[in-house]
Amino acid sequence: MIRKTKQFLRRFGRDEDGQLVIEFALAVPLIFTLFLTSIELGIYSMRQVFLDRGVDMTVRNVRLGTGVQFTHNDLKNSICDMAGNLPDCESALRLSLTPVNIRNFGGIGMPSDCVDVSQPIEPPTVFSLGLDNEMMLVRACYMFKPVFPSTGLGYAFTKDGSGRSKMVSISAFVQEPR
Repeated sequence: MIRKTKQFLRRFGRDEDGQLVIEFALAVPLIFTLFLTSIELGIYSMRQVFLDRGVDMTVRNVRLGTGVQFTHNDLKNSICDMAGNLPDCESALRLSLTPVNIRNFGGIGMPSDCVDVSQPIEPPTVFSLGLDNEMMLVRACYMFKPVFPSTGLGYAFTKDGSGRSKMVSISAFVQEPR
């Protein structure tokens, strides 16, 4: 019995048929995962740049538009218009506008809350236009669906109940005297 087993193992060790299949089976999933992760990272970076641009351009308009009263919806619409290509921006974007004490800075406060589209939508949580000469911190949180949610980077994103991930953009401005 031992002799037959040794012969079988020796014959199996000499046979080189099927080696390419093993290399293919091990390498292709890694290569495809790397490829899909690079696509996901590129699209994520593009969305982040769009969101940052929308927030920065809107905050610039707020800084330059002295005396103009902006509402939550005005800022949200402006960010979505300036951002360009953010799918479902109106319903997936959440803003918070909070005052920052520059003389006694204690951090930027609570983390930004995002819209969980699987939950009922609540009204804006923190939105204050601020007082004259007060520094205001604008945080925009955008919920997006990963392009490849089951592979690579799309799998690694923290997701809410509907499978969406979040990205945050932060900017600040000083409220001009009215």
